[in-house]
Amino acid sequence: MKLHLLPERCGSAAENMATDLLLLQRYPTAPAAVRLRHYTWQRPAITFGYSQKYALVREQLAAIAPDGGHFDLTRRATGGGLVDHRDDWTYALVIPRGHDLEARPASQSYRLVHKALAAALTNQGVPATLKRASDTCSTPKATAQKVAPATQCFQRAECFDVIRADHSGTARAETKIAGAAQKRTKHGLLFQGSVSRAAAAGEATDWDRFYADFATELAHLLDIEVEPLGWPDFAEAELEGLIEQYSSPEWLEYR
Repeated sequence: MKLHLLPERCGSAAENMATDLLLLQRYPTAPAAVRLRHYTWQRPAITFGYSQKYALVREQLAAIAPDGGHFDLTRRATGGGLVDHRDDWTYALVIPRGHDLEARPASQSYRLVHKALAAALTNQGVPATLKRASDTCSTPKATAQKVAPATQCFQRAECFDVIRADHSGTARAETKIAGAAQKRTKHGLLFQGSVSRAAAAGEATDWDRFYADFATELAHLLDIEVEPLGWPDFAEAELEGLIEQYSSPEWLEYR
């Protein structure tokens, strides 16, 4: 098995989410391979987890942009909280069915992927580490309470999130660098991850090098080889149908 490193793509929020799902469900390769891609956003974008209540998401958006600023908004197929993608580095990772990592508990797959990501940041002098299970870790949940609208992903770190090591164990507020959400199907496991550029030294970080190092660290942990590939062919009608779904009010207001 190999790690297929795919070219960078830029898309709308709906297109990016549709593409991630197709990489899980319809990736045209045999034998199966791990798939990694980095992507950017055509417009300022916010995504939120599959189980989030739309009414609470709207409250959170009002807090983020009280002036009514426009966002490209969609619901993800994965879980987790609300993620503001205006200044992040975004990736998707697909682990196919049958791979050892896909068979592990969600917490362990989360830990291993973030271990590779933290190592790639550390290579550039960013003091990154994982929030340990022995620390006080809470699980973000959607709640109907007025005082707790839909959780923003970077408001607090959960177990095995990537945090700044120079803030851990000090009186300074814990700074989260990276988080992710997962979706498991009969085809395998989809990670959708976000790295805060500001928390990871911003422009001082070489993001192209980070991407290459992240792929290398992942391949080492998974005991596979990196293989850069061109963009896979998808059935256009299926991709367009999913983009339409992710753009629809019915999908946004599903819960």
